[in-house]
Amino acid sequence: MFEQYRKKGLPVDVICQHKADGGIVPIKIRVKDNEGEYQAYVIKAYKEIKNKGTYTTADGIYVTDQDLLFDCRITDFGRLKPIRLYYNIQTSTWSLGV
Repeated sequence: MFEQYRKKGLPVDVICQHKADGGIVPIKIRVKDNEGEYQAYVIKAYKEIKNKGTYTTADGIYVTDQDLLFDCRITDFGRLKPIRLYYNIQTSTWSLGV
């Protein structure tokens, strides 16, 4: 399902919640499957990863201080699957690393 997103940081649709303290909570993602149809996934758990400067992640995605990183868990075909979401503060865009 997520093969096309692996190590590419392709843009994804994300529904998120903005907290009173200014934080962001990802709630749901929507991605295209291998056949071009959209699939939605509820985020079951998340953890914000504190960004430490500018570097390339293990996913091969270049991040800066302007990016928020989230390790998340979704259910895909009845199994919990780890994903990583990236949010760029300047452009207000989300991307996915697996």
